[in-house]
Amino acid sequence: MTHFLDINKTPAAELRAIIDNARAMKDARAGRPKGTLDDDCPLAGHMVALIFEKPSTRTRVSFDVGVRQMGGQTMLLSGTDMQLGHGETIADTARVLSRYVDLIMMRTFEEDTLLEMAEYADVPVINGLTNRTHPCQIMADVMTFEEHRGPIKGKKVVWAGDGNNVCASMVQAAGRFGFDFTFTGPQILDPEAGFVGEARKAGVNVSLERDPFKAVEGADLVVADTWVSMHDSQSSRERRHNQLRPYQVNSALMEAANSDALFMHCLPAHRDEEATSEVMDGPNSVIFDEAENRLHAQKAIMRYCLGV
Repeated sequence: MTHFLDINKTPAAELRAIIDNARAMKDARAGRPKGTLDDDCPLAGHMVALIFEKPSTRTRVSFDVGVRQMGGQTMLLSGTDMQLGHGETIADTARVLSRYVDLIMMRTFEEDTLLEMAEYADVPVINGLTNRTHPCQIMADVMTFEEHRGPIKGKKVVWAGDGNNVCASMVQAAGRFGFDFTFTGPQILDPEAGFVGEARKAGVNVSLERDPFKAVEGADLVVADTWVSMHDSQSSRERRHNQLRPYQVNSALMEAANSDALFMHCLPAHRDEEATSEVMDGPNSVIFDEAENRLHAQKAIMRYCLGV
């Protein structure tokens, strides 16, 4: 069974093949209306379950459109539709869904929920996001960087702000794709030490730097993400803003990076909080290319999982 659960659970050569396939599929669709089918329709006859315990815009739309472009069909399921883990076990849900669909994409809270689904499903399972990691996003980010600047191997990527689930997958990607990674943010929000250690063992430089201006020296890519979640309380939001305000990506910080350094943000963004509108709309920002590439990267991931 070929699941796509995390960057660090997928061999580097296979990750590279996914990126290359995503770029080829994107090029093949250049200029076409978005509702037209891919030439080879690799998912023809396939049914894909898209499970969302968490709200979503980009993940939901990109996976749904991607399946349809490849000739497949989707079944959208929310946590309330399924009452996942309440009444019926996740294991039994996995067994039942495997009788109806060919592939499961899951966007959930706890990583254990995803892992249990993958353990008991008889079809491939894709991690659409958990509280711990977000591998599909980072595959799109690597693809986007390489479209604009060539191979990411040996480059310097700086993450400014919160060492969250998206950051965790970026650290994993450093080890797999061979780029250096610097985190700059408050110590209490550092990325998981285990992920950092794993990337270092892969032979790349992973550093933690509290001074954001020192951190971005020589950076080829600067990445930010939202400071707060929709589930955070008001007091938590205020605390996090106070912690993270020194790490806002603004024009002064970008000027301290390489002159051609790209800026990324996985969106949705709280403009003029984690990054200023001047940076987000500036000439080095590729945030909307990044959003588009979720579609192409995930199409390649689905093909990888299904072997089509």
